[in-house]
Amino acid sequence: MDIHAKLAQLGYELPPVTKPVAAYVPAVESGRHLFLSGQLPMKDGQLVATGPVGGEGGPTLEQAQQAAAVCALNGIAQIDAALKGQWQRLRRFVRLGVYVAGAPGFTDHHLVANGASELIGKVFGETGKHVRSAIGVPALPLGASVEVDFVLALD
Repeated sequence: MDIHAKLAQLGYELPPVTKPVAAYVPAVESGRHLFLSGQLPMKDGQLVATGPVGGEGGPTLEQAQQAAAVCALNGIAQIDAALKGQWQRLRRFVRLGVYVAGAPGFTDHHLVANGASELIGKVFGETGKHVRSAIGVPALPLGASVEVDFVLALD
């Protein structure tokens, strides 16, 4: 699969990988699995969504879904770097963990998470089908509205 071509067909470009903002590594391969650290909605070095979703000054549901898609795109870039472009090793996406900083009373975390899941599905088809947790949290690193981590199965 030519990931770059598929992304271009869908109107996306693989961004440069982001560097860790703390004491961790972006990806670890263990056995036949690849684990990715949480990806923030960074684009051109800036967060695209900050603050609690649905709260004053925070993103709307639709903006948070777009931010989750940016997280997924950043994750794809990290996977590309970890696999050194050897996408034939990818067996499937196993799990996405989606963390959403929501305003008090916000309960649509699962809909925010769809932004990441739907992008993965469009790009990877059956290989992209995964289990998922959508978790509400009071705050995320750097004030981000959403963060996504990944577990993938490899050959």
